Amino acid sequence: MRNIFAFLIFLASASLIQSCGSGTDIPVSKEPQMLKLAAPITVNTTDSTVLEMGDYFLYPKKIDSFYTDRSLSLHITADSSKMVIKPAGSSIPWLGGLTVWSKGYSYSLLLARSMKISYRFCFDPGAKKYKKVQIAGQMNDWNASAGYMFQKEGKWYYDLRLFPGKYQYKIVCDGKWMSDLKNPDSVSNGSGGYNSLLTLGNLNSPNLPVLYTKESGGKKLSLGLKNKADTVFVLWENHLLDSRFWKQDSSGIIINVPKTAASFERSFIRAWAINKYGMSNEILVPLQDGKVVTDASKLTRADQEAMILYFMMVDRFCDGNKQNNKPINDKDIDPKVNYMGGDLDGIIQVMDKGYFTRLGVNTLWISPITQNPLNGYVEFPAPHRKFSGYHGYWPVTLTTIDTRFGTTQELHKLVNDAHKQGLNIVLDFVSHHAHQEYPVFKAHPDWITKLDLPGGRKNIRLFDEQRLTTWFDIFLPTFDLTKPEVTEMVSDSAAFWIREYDIDGFRHDAAKHVPEMYWRALTKKLNQQVAIPQNRKIYQIGETFGSRELIKSYINPGMLDAQFEFNLYWDAKNSFAYDYTSFRDLNYAIQQSFSYFGEHNLMGNITGNQDMSRFISFASGAITSGEDEHEAGWKRDIEVKDTVGYRKLASLMAFNMSIPGIPVIYYGDEYGMPGAGDPDNRRMMKFDSLNNHEKHNLAVTSKLANLRHSSMPLIYGDFTTLKASDKVFIFMRSYFDKAVIVVFNKDRNPKKIEFDIPDRYVKSVFNSNFGSTVNVVQGKAIVNLDGNSFEILSN
Repeated sequence: MRNIFAFLIFLASASLIQSCGSGTDIPVSKEPQMLKLAAPITVNTTDSTVLEMGDYFLYPKKIDSFYTDRSLSLHITADSSKMVIKPAGSSIPWLGGLTVWSKGYSYSLLLARSMKISYRFCFDPGAKKYKKVQIAGQMNDWNASAGYMFQKEGKWYYDLRLFPGKYQYKIVCDGKWMSDLKNPDSVSNGSGGYNSLLTLGNLNSPNLPVLYTKESGGKKLSLGLKNKADTVFVLWENHLLDSRFWKQDSSGIIINVPKTAASFERSFIRAWAINKYGMSNEILVPLQDGKVVTDASKLTRADQEAMILYFMMVDRFCDGNKQNNKPINDKDIDPKVNYMGGDLDGIIQVMDKGYFTRLGVNTLWISPITQNPLNGYVEFPAPHRKFSGYHGYWPVTLTTIDTRFGTTQELHKLVNDAHKQGLNIVLDFVSHHAHQEYPVFKAHPDWITKLDLPGGRKNIRLFDEQRLTTWFDIFLPTFDLTKPEVTEMVSDSAAFWIREYDIDGFRHDAAKHVPEMYWRALTKKLNQQVAIPQNRKIYQIGETFGSRELIKSYINPGMLDAQFEFNLYWDAKNSFAYDYTSFRDLNYAIQQSFSYFGEHNLMGNITGNQDMSRFISFASGAITSGEDEHEAGWKRDIEVKDTVGYRKLASLMAFNMSIPGIPVIYYGDEYGMPGAGDPDNRRMMKFDSLNNHEKHNLAVTSKLANLRHSSMPLIYGDFTTLKASDKVFIFMRSYFDKAVIVVFNKDRNPKKIEFDIPDRYVKSVFNSNFGSTVNVVQGKAIVNLDGNSFEILSN
């Protein structure tokens, strides 16, 4: 390991005392080292932080030198593949810079001080005696084997180091899971029970600096600042801007866009500020040819922040070609889990009729289309039902299209037609496993993980305990992706789809069950084979059920762009579906999400997916609290029980369409398709014979999506909570002189809701988009909302 000089911090470039000139430039290499914007990197305060340099730089071996501030020491390996960052004695600032030089060009990474808190958790069993006590919860991904507690003087302890936030948990006493009876704080688990709740620290101090977009004028922009800031960081792309480009005065922070930006069709200005209380929110401003973008019509399908995803299960969407219908002829396979005829041609027909354009979405996520087995298989867990591979997640090949779904010609047509209509195609790809019929397994039986564990247990669905090796079923061997030759083969197969069909990205199944080395190998190939030579973006979003810390560990420029924000969905589901919950909890959940993923992120905000019961089934009371939601769909017909469910679903849709991140509509949720757990949540799509409630929800979804699609505040705007109470939630998205205010009422009764318009928009005229009565008098707005409804105001 070599040690390159760590120079003093660039205080002159980040100080608040600046002078600002115009017409200045930034040297940019024709062979860039960084393809994507790098978010601030969390630096540990108590031990080392190891950076995989390939996650940020395309050519780490070409790194010449680097420097940061004196509070940190830097060491890099001889091959420049890893950098070790250690505390150097003095206090680490809330945000600092790491400047890296390569072939005479500089690049900037921001280093954020970890906010983790050390906490000794105590469980008091009272008079009860236990031989073994564990804690399992969101702090350890519900893995009891990772939460063994130690006993001292009759109490049990466990040392935690966690980010501020709320963590649900259970205590496991001699193998029995139970609530912590000495802790009065609890939250519904959504299944009829409750989890204990641990709250650590404060997410946001009222004294933190707050940045907001203020004025724009072509190649110049200004930011407003609430609360004092000690240091401000302004970046164009991944380059820290010095005193030539910005200054601060009493009116705010004035930024001149570098001349270099004029040669980039799309680039970005970003900004943060810090004071002694911590770090501000992030500002993200898109530029086109070096000028601030203020008109959403200038955005294209390549602008990932503007994506709205629509997820369809191919077999269940539309049967366009009955000639390829080949359900498995097996009486043991229930029709619910057999092929129903949906195919690629069906998607093409729906698309060419303008359905997706009218709906307002611009990115189609389609379920896996690789060849699946021709026979059914019995699942390992009870009750041992027999299934077909209609869903596509049992691949027997990795690079051919299932004959029941279509042909290579049809996939080419689907992608080409989509691109002509301004739509992206994101393909669901399975990298974790293949079906036992996959021919490679016969030639290389050592390319899979072990099925049998010591003691005779089968390594099946041990999702947390054996996270990187577990099989999903007895007939679905897991790839041993720790072997380079296996990673090479599977990642080659994945990259094939992008190269061959011009597909725009991947939804990656079971991301947390795949080693990080695989994601790095795949992303490197996509960069080398597609992103760089074709100058186009590839969007990769993963599926991970787990803690936000685990989810975030897979997100950086060298691995995945995003993951689905399941934790936020569950909080949103509880807030909108159930009357007894409070919007205060949802506001907290949003802030906690921002603390991990930033205020401008590409995380997927879902209405539901193929693995969980439909939202409307909870919201309408069709699935009761504590009921086994998966078995419910096998035992009885699940329909919308109470029409209030439609209004609650519309509110969830409005929430997803108006918060930062990428909205994701699960097919059928646009009108309110009901359903219990898998497979009942995978019914055939319905285009005709909608009832009046379904027609209304479809119209509302379309209006919401088209509103977001045309609104810069809803795509790039700052987020400000204006009010959060038990029944009312109000927040604002603002982008320079434009603002959108979103108001929710979760009470079943109509409400007259009053709130103050923020000072900088007090002279604006706000209009309602969904028909509610709005009056604004002397800066105070009054909105009359029906029960379980919302309104979106825009100026």
